[in-house]
Amino acid sequence: MREQTHFRTENIDGVEVFYREAGPEDAPVILLLHGFPTSSRMFRNLIPQLADRYHVIAPDYPGFGHSETPGRENFSYDFDHIADIVDELLDRLNVREFTPYMMDFGGSIGWRLAVKHPERIKAVVLQNAPLYPEGDEGGFWEDILPYWRDGSAEHRDAARSYVTPECTRDQYLHGVGDPSLMDPDCWLIDQTLLDRPGVDEIMLDLLYDVSKQEKVFGAAKEFLRKEQPPALIATGANDTVFPESNQRMFLNDLPHAEFHALDTGHFALEEKGSEIAGLMRSFLDRNVSDS
Repeated sequence: MREQTHFRTENIDGVEVFYREAGPEDAPVILLLHGFPTSSRMFRNLIPQLADRYHVIAPDYPGFGHSETPGRENFSYDFDHIADIVDELLDRLNVREFTPYMMDFGGSIGWRLAVKHPERIKAVVLQNAPLYPEGDEGGFWEDILPYWRDGSAEHRDAARSYVTPECTRDQYLHGVGDPSLMDPDCWLIDQTLLDRPGVDEIMLDLLYDVSKQEKVFGAAKEFLRKEQPPALIATGANDTVFPESNQRMFLNDLPHAEFHALDTGHFALEEKGSEIAGLMRSFLDRNVSDS
């Protein structure tokens, strides 16, 4: 019964925050931090594969998934604010130590938690996660670079290509070995949530904030170099957002990390979920398990 996933909400600063939770309450905590433009749904298959031995928590950020979507006039959609919301959720759940799984936007949130609470980080699991923007220019990011440079209304409007059905679908399909393993419900559900009134503007706010992370990324690199947390990097090598060459930069700061470049794309859990779960089980059992 402990391996069953529970679907819960917690009111944080007036916002109903949804999260998935499974596993023994007294077990080591694994915090699953989802990417763009999805939600904690991306971990729906991973959670049961960890929950027999680990306490797994996977929140939806405000504006994503089943969490509430307050209007932009009343809520600041930036990574600092969202990280504060997740931090408060962990406090409400009495989490004092945890291992973050960081993917895409989840890295921008997870690094802020690590910098704020380095003593709480037991280990890190990285899957197509940001930290080295010097390796990101061009490719997936090419069309958004003008928006990052000036934040103009013209370039913001051009960046709407990142919230279109074509872009959402491509993030799932590009670089995968077997497209027949990719459940089309994934991009259909993600796009349906993106198409809610006002959500496109929220995502454009967050996409712009991607370019404003030099300070926190510098602090995160210092955290890694100083603390050398046990690290597992299990990443989709063919991703256009964070390709293998970008993810190998982690080894400059984490030379002892376990690195696995998987023959798949951005949403690696969809095609390589069982493999990633196996790598995680081995890594977590050796580095954070209580037994």
